[in-house]
Amino acid sequence: MNAFLVVIPIIFIRYGLLNIINKESLKRAGFFAPLIAREKIAYWIYQITTALILICLLFLKIRSDSDWFTIGLIIYSSGIILYVVSMINYAKPKVNGININGLYRISRNPMYITYFIYFLGCVFLTNSLILLALLVVFQISAHWIILSEERWCIEEFGEEYIKYMIKVRRYI
Repeated sequence: MNAFLVVIPIIFIRYGLLNIINKESLKRAGFFAPLIAREKIAYWIYQITTALILICLLFLKIRSDSDWFTIGLIIYSSGIILYVVSMINYAKPKVNGININGLYRISRNPMYITYFIYFLGCVFLTNSLILLALLVVFQISAHWIILSEERWCIEEFGEEYIKYMIKVRRYI
C-alpha cells in the first residue's frame, strides 16, 4: 500500500475538521508569527522538510510484513487521535485567543508534538531511514518556529501568557 495514504487523515483533520469546528481557527492555523534572524532560515527548512516528507511518502510503501508494523500503527494511530484532540482544543480558545484547554494544559505545543508522533509512526510503517532523517530536521526546525510563536504570544498576550508559560511546559 502506498504510504501517501497515511496523509489523508491529517489533511482532513487540518482543513476539514478545523473548518467545521471554527472557520476562524483555520485562518489562525495558517498564521506564522513574525520571524527574526535564524527563525527565517528555520521556517524555510520547516517548509522544505514538510514538502520532502510528503514527497517521500508518495514513493514509499507501508511495510505490513515488517516487525515494526504494529508499533508503527500504534504510534501513527496515537498521533492521529492526539492531533484530532489538539485541533478541537485549538479551535476553542479563550475569548482573548489563548489556548489553555485540553491538551494545552499539558503542553504549550500539542500540535507540533502530535505531528512528530504521527510522522514517527510513518517512519515505522515504512521502515524509511530517509523519512527518519527528514523528521529529525523537521522537528529541529519546528523548535525555532515554536520559539518565534512564543515570542509573539508574549507580545500579544503579555503577563497572562508568561504565567501560562511558567505553568505549562513547552513540550511535555
